[in-house]
Amino acid sequence: MAPVITLNAVDYAIIAGYILVMVLVGYSLKKYMKTGEDFFLSGRSLPGWITGLAFLSANLGALEVIGMVANSAKYGIATVHFYWVGAIPAMVFLGIFMMPFYYGSKVRTVPEYLKLRYNEATRGLNAISFAIMTVLMSGISLYAMALLFKIMLGWPLTGSILFAAVVVLLYVFWGGLSSSIYNEVIQFFLIWLGLLPIVFLGLKEVGGFAGFAAKLQETLLHSVKYLGTSNNPLGVDWFGVVMGLGFVLSFGYWTTDFLVVQRALASKNLNSARMTPIIASFPKMLVPLIVVIPGLVALLVLPEFSQAALPTADYNSALILLMKHYLPNGLLGLAITALLASFMSGMAGNVTAFNTIWTYDIYGSYIKKGQPDSHYLKVGKYATVFGIAISVGTAYIAQSFPNLMDYMQLIFSFFNAPLFATFLLGMFWKKATGWGGFWGLLVGILTAAGHFILYKAGVLTYHSDMAANFYQAIWAWLADFVVTIGVSLFTAKRDPKELVGLVFGLTPKPKADARWYARPAVWGTLAIIIAIILNVIFW
Repeated sequence: MAPVITLNAVDYAIIAGYILVMVLVGYSLKKYMKTGEDFFLSGRSLPGWITGLAFLSANLGALEVIGMVANSAKYGIATVHFYWVGAIPAMVFLGIFMMPFYYGSKVRTVPEYLKLRYNEATRGLNAISFAIMTVLMSGISLYAMALLFKIMLGWPLTGSILFAAVVVLLYVFWGGLSSSIYNEVIQFFLIWLGLLPIVFLGLKEVGGFAGFAAKLQETLLHSVKYLGTSNNPLGVDWFGVVMGLGFVLSFGYWTTDFLVVQRALASKNLNSARMTPIIASFPKMLVPLIVVIPGLVALLVLPEFSQAALPTADYNSALILLMKHYLPNGLLGLAITALLASFMSGMAGNVTAFNTIWTYDIYGSYIKKGQPDSHYLKVGKYATVFGIAISVGTAYIAQSFPNLMDYMQLIFSFFNAPLFATFLLGMFWKKATGWGGFWGLLVGILTAAGHFILYKAGVLTYHSDMAANFYQAIWAWLADFVVTIGVSLFTAKRDPKELVGLVFGLTPKPKADARWYARPAVWGTLAIIIAIILNVIFW
C-alpha cells in the first residue's frame, strides 16, 4: 500500500532533531541518577508546573489524540465528556484529598500505600495486576505508533517498533523518571504546535463555529442534550456517562493509576504534589480544541467522511487525512514529530511505572528483600530493559484488537475501576480491613472478567462497545465496594493509631499556604467552576 503522506528532507531533519534531543536529555541526566529515589522519583525535587505538565502529557499520548479525533468525527461534541466530566473532577479530587496520603506517607508507589493501609496480600495483587497493565499499555503505544507510520509513511511495522523501543530504552535507562518527565513536557508543547495549524486552517475553511452549526447534524453539536434519547450518537445514557465515565473510570484512572500519580510523587514538597493534578486540569480542559474541532472539520472537508461514505468511514484515519489536507512540508514534519514524541512518551511513562513497581513491590518485596539502595538501582535499570522487551511482545498482542481505544478502556475497566473502590474505602473509612481490601479487589477484577465474557457471548447487550466498557467499570467498582465492606465487617480491625497518615479523619489536615493564590483548594474550585461553565455552554 502506498504511503498516505510524503515527507521531504526538512521533515526528516525535524524528526531526527527531536530524537537526538530525547536521547541527549536522558544522557545529560545520567550523572544525577545516584540513588533509587533519584532514578524512580526524580529525587522528589521537581517544581509543580513541571510535574503538572508531565502529569497531563503522560495521558496525552498520540493514541488518545488520534482516538479522540476519531471519536469526535463519530460522536461529535459529546467527546468532551472524556475531558470535562471524565477527567477534571477526578484530577481535582486527587490533588485536594488524596495526594496528602500518597505524598505525606512517603510511599514510593501506589501498591506500597495499599500495604500500609491494608496488608501485604492487597499490595501484591495490585502490584502484579498493575505490572501486567503497564506492559500491555506500553505495547499498545508501540503498535499504534508503528501502524500509524506504516500507513502514513510506508515504514516497516517491525522496524518502527524496534526503533522506538531502542530510543525509549536509552533515555529511560540513563535518566530514569526525570528524563521521562522532561521529555513529556517537551512533548506537551510539540502536540500543541503540531496540531494548532490544523485547528486554525480547518475553522477558516468551514466558516468557524457558525459554519459547524449550519452544516453539521444537530445531534453532533450538543454534549448533553441528546443523552438517553434515540438520537444520541454516543450510545450511552446519562447514568453511563455520569457513573461509568465520570465517576468509576475517571476516578479509577486519575486517582489510582501509578503512571500519573508517580509524576506528583516526584514533586519537591506536599503543596507542589497537591497542585500537580490541579495545574494539569487547566490545559486538560483545553485539549478538546485540538481533538474535537479537527474531528468535526473532517466531517465537512474530507470526501472520505461525506454523508454517503459515513457507514464505512475509517474514523481512525481522520487526523492523518487532515494532516495531509492542510499541512505543507515543514509543518507536516512538526506534526508527525509531535505524534512520534507522544507515542514514545506514552511508552516511556508506562516503562518508568513498570520498573518502579517491579523493583520495589515485586522484586524487593518477594524475591530479594533488604538489599542496599545501589542494588535496587541496578535492578531498576535491568527492569527497564526487561519491561521494554515485554512491551515489544505485547505490541503484537495489540495487533489482534481492531479498536485500540476500546482495548484501552477495557483494560482500565478490569484494573482501575475496582481499584478505585479499594482506595475510596481505604482512605475514607477507617473500618476497612486488610482482608476486606484484598477480597474486594480480587472480586472486582473477577467481576469485570465475568462481565466481559457475558458481553462477548451475547448474554449482555449494549448500544456500543463504549457503553459496555462503562457498565463493566460500574459493576467491577460496585462488586469491590460491596465485598470490601462485607468482609471488613467480619474481620479484625486495625488500631486507629496505626492508620494515622493513611485515613481521612485520623490524619491532620495539611497546613494551608498563607498565600491564598498558592492553595490547591482555591485552584481546584476554580477548575471545577470552569468545567461546569463549559458543560453548560456546549450542552
